[in-house]
Amino acid sequence: MKCPHCASTSYRKNGHRKGRQNYLCKNCGKQFLESVLPHSEENELMTDIIGHSEISVVLENQAITEKTTATSTASFSLSLLEELLQNILSNGWLESPLVYQFIKKIQQPIENRTDFAEKGISLILLDVENLKINIDIETFLASICKYPLKVKIGFANWKNPSIGKQDIDLYARGYQLVHVPDGKDSADAKMMTVGANILHYYPTVKEVLVCSGDAILKHLCNELLNQGLTVYWVRRQAQILHIENCNNRQSIFYSLPLTMEIPSLEDVVHKIENLIKSEQESIETKLNNLVAIANLFQERCHLELHNDKSEKADPLTQTPHSPTTSPVCQEVHSQTDLEQLLLEIIHNIYIKSPKSKLSVSKLGTELQKICGQSPNSIIKKLKLGSSFIKFLQSSALFTLKANGKEYEVTKSKDQPLGCSNL
Repeated sequence: MKCPHCASTSYRKNGHRKGRQNYLCKNCGKQFLESVLPHSEENELMTDIIGHSEISVVLENQAITEKTTATSTASFSLSLLEELLQNILSNGWLESPLVYQFIKKIQQPIENRTDFAEKGISLILLDVENLKINIDIETFLASICKYPLKVKIGFANWKNPSIGKQDIDLYARGYQLVHVPDGKDSADAKMMTVGANILHYYPTVKEVLVCSGDAILKHLCNELLNQGLTVYWVRRQAQILHIENCNNRQSIFYSLPLTMEIPSLEDVVHKIENLIKSEQESIETKLNNLVAIANLFQERCHLELHNDKSEKADPLTQTPHSPTTSPVCQEVHSQTDLEQLLLEIIHNIYIKSPKSKLSVSKLGTELQKICGQSPNSIIKKLKLGSSFIKFLQSSALFTLKANGKEYEVTKSKDQPLGCSNL
């Protein structure tokens, strides 16, 4: 008997399993059971002549079966691959919804990475020992940048008592605080070292704000320009913050006491032009109002002057009811008389000009021509209110509609235009 795994005859007994003798091969270390075939010289002879035992034959048959199965599986896989290739290369397959969804799944992460790279960020390099930036200034600087302000780095010797508690404020606003030892231009040197390699730390940065008034940092601005970045040099000049775009040499100025941007000369001229234009329009409106008041005043003076002349006329030569010498003033004794008179005036005006709009002032002028008294005097005399407009608003026979600064007066809807006697 030989080991069915390695065909070795070197083995030993190793207990029993399921009532059969178990063996351990000394060559391969694997276990096997006693053969079901009786041990005989013929079997040994068969094994010696053929070189295989009964179990080896079974294993070889099993190996052949497995090889045949693998071959058939390979041929099936090959046919499946051929069928898949035929479907892929067929007309219209690329336009199918399945392919569209597959492409979208692949394309979306690529687009996201591309958009992130194209968007970019802005970055502040701040020399805290040279320039102090509060939240208002920082917000203004962020509004200048085309890209969002994501990274803020402050450089200083934080043990310096002149710094105060700026580190607490800056840290609360998201700044990375870089400490430098005490020494002349230590913060500038560290700022230049970090700034020159800023693309190594932040590959998506597009704009850099170099915030310091030290002239030596001009070298850092030039280095960042050579790396293809947009650079703003921010420095203080008295009470003015000067923001210089190093790419196009354009400058923006910010007033520190007023916390607002100082407009350019062109913006100032444009604002002055707008102010002058609006003032001219206001003056024209006031002149129009003044002309309207002057016309009303002229009409009133003409009526008073006419009344004075009629009083001074000779009673022997003047006929009391002569229309050529003095008009007859109609008396108004009650609210009903006043409302009837006003309805007649409105009716006569609409007969002469149906499309005209009657204002309260014009109606009052016509009433004064007939009665010889101002509308307000008549209202106070009859104790109908404090003013002519309030009387019209309180009366159910009239409707007032605001038209600019004037009121347009009409009869109420239940009052027909042809009705003059109520």
